[in-house]
Amino acid sequence: MRVYHTSTISIPTPDTLHSRNHLDFGRGFYLTVLESQARNYGQRFIRRGDPAIMNIYEFDIKDSLYSHKFFPNYDGDWLDYITACRKGLGHEQYDIIEGGIADDQVFDTVDLYLTGVYSREQALDQLRWKTPNHQLCITSQEILDKYLHFIESVKL
Repeated sequence: MRVYHTSTISIPTPDTLHSRNHLDFGRGFYLTVLESQARNYGQRFIRRGDPAIMNIYEFDIKDSLYSHKFFPNYDGDWLDYITACRKGLGHEQYDIIEGGIADDQVFDTVDLYLTGVYSREQALDQLRWKTPNHQLCITSQEILDKYLHFIESVKL
């Protein structure tokens, strides 16, 4: 499957070491299957005057030895996992985590929940109207090394 990661640099050899803490699904290398989403993400770098580089990979994992968590909806499981990761709290670790991003469409709701303005029920009521986009977080360096193959970098 073709996947994309947008950054300010070309990343032919991705790693998990350079990931920031407190992201949606924790530390890992983040990708998406949605080229349009990767291109749109690049606009945040361009607005700051930085280069935007879309890195393109082929992800061909066939091995079922790895743990994989998929969040098909913005639901209670997704909200619990996201808030635990963003707060830096303990959460169940997976090699691959896939689901919607807490982007501009849903971040306000998550933030209001994190700060206690929204109850869990209020946050879930807001989120149920949103259609998830896509992010794929790979937390295992072994998976990156074995199954993620660099194709090219494109300047946006």
